[in-house]
Amino acid sequence: MSSLIALLDCNNFYASCERVMDPKLHGKPVVVLSNNDGCVVARSNEAKALGIGMGVPEFQIRSLLRAHDVQVLSSNYALYGDMSQRVMETLEQFCPDLEVYSIDEAFLSLSGFTSRNLSEYAHRIRATVKRWTGIPVSVGIAETKTLAKIANRVAKRTPDTDGVFDLFTCSDREALLNRIPVNDVWGIGPNYARFLQQHGILTALQLRHANDQFIRKHMGVVGLRLVMELRGVSCLALDQCPAPKQGITCSRAFGKPVTTLTEMEEAVSSYAARAAEKLRAEKLAVTTVTVFLKTNEFKDTPQYSNTLTFTLPVATDTTTELIRAALRGIQRIYREGYLYKKAGVMFTGLVSANQIQGDLFDSQDRARSKRLMVALDAINDRFGADTLRYASSGLVKSWRTRFHRRSPAYTTDWKDLPIVFTS
Repeated sequence: MSSLIALLDCNNFYASCERVMDPKLHGKPVVVLSNNDGCVVARSNEAKALGIGMGVPEFQIRSLLRAHDVQVLSSNYALYGDMSQRVMETLEQFCPDLEVYSIDEAFLSLSGFTSRNLSEYAHRIRATVKRWTGIPVSVGIAETKTLAKIANRVAKRTPDTDGVFDLFTCSDREALLNRIPVNDVWGIGPNYARFLQQHGILTALQLRHANDQFIRKHMGVVGLRLVMELRGVSCLALDQCPAPKQGITCSRAFGKPVTTLTEMEEAVSSYAARAAEKLRAEKLAVTTVTVFLKTNEFKDTPQYSNTLTFTLPVATDTTTELIRAALRGIQRIYREGYLYKKAGVMFTGLVSANQIQGDLFDSQDRARSKRLMVALDAINDRFGADTLRYASSGLVKSWRTRFHRRSPAYTTDWKDLPIVFTS
C-alpha cells in the first residue's frame, strides 16, 4: 500500500476561535480584521455568503456590515495561537507523525493505519477536535500532500462529505481533478497559473498529464515534483523537524502616524524587546540587526523610507543590548517632517545561543545577562506579557496598533478568564 497523508484544516479558524468563547456569535456573520482594524482577514461562512471578500478594507464595506448586522472583531492573536496549540495537541493523541504546517493546518501520516477504515478514523479525529476544543475541522486523505490539499478542499466545500473526504478510495478521481482549476492547486501561484492557462493547462487533471520536459523547463524541479504529487507519487515528506529559523522580525503599522523621534524610539524599543523574546524561545542569538521605517505610500503626503543593517561584535540574545543596537540604528535613519506609518526590527545571522563566539574586547558580563533574561522571561511567562518591560518602550504608547474590537484574552490572561454563574 502506498503512503497515505491526511490534511486537517480548521474551518474559518479565527472566526471559529471567537465563536468558541462567545456562543452568541454562532449563526451570525462574523469577520475578523487585520492590525489597526484595516482589512478583512477571516470570515465565517455566513459572511462569505454576503459576498465579503478576503483582504477587502473595512471602510469599503462598512454599509454592508451594518445592513446585515455583521459581527466585526479585531484580530486576537494570543487567543488564536493558544487555540491552535490545543488543536495540535489533540491531533497528537491520534497520530505520532504530524507536521504542523500553519496555525490552522497539519499533515498527518496515516501509512501505519492500514487495518483501520480511514474515513471512519478521520471522522473520529474531527469529532474529538470539535468536542475538546470547539473548533470545526475538515480532513482530506490522499497519497501525497498536494492531493491531500485537494481532498481537503472537497471535504470543506461539499456538504454531503460531512467534513471528510478520502481521495485515495475515490472511484472518479480524474473527473474530480478535472473540476479543480489549476490556480487552486497547492503551489501554483498567480504567475504560474497565468502561464499554464496560456498553454491550455486549465485544470489539475491537465497539469497531472502535462509533459515532464515542458514542466521541468518552465517550472523547474519544484514544478515537476508538484506534477508527480498529482500523479500520486509522494515527493514532499512530512517535515517533523523544521529547519532552524533564518530570521526573526517584529514589525507593526502604527495606530496613528508617528511624528517624533521619541515615539519612534519607543516603538522600535518595544519591537526589539519582542523579537528578543522570540530569539530566546528558540534558543538562538543574533549577529545582524536591521531596522527600518516608512511612511504611508497610499497617502498624499511627503514620502520617505529607509533601512539600516549592521553586524554586532558578539552574537547576543540579551534584550538590553538589542534595544541599544536598534535605537542606534533608528536614530541614524530617522528624518524629521514625515508622518511615519510603520517601523520594524529584523534579526538575521542567527546562531545557537549555546555556541556564541566571544570577543577579546567584550566587556559585557554574559553570565549575569543570562540570569537576568531568564528571570525576565519567567516573570512575563507567569504573569503575562509586558509585566516587566524596559522603560525605553514607553508607558502611554499612543502609537500602538489599534484593536478597538478585540475580544478578551480568554485563555491566556487570568483577568480575562470566562466566569460561569450557576443558580
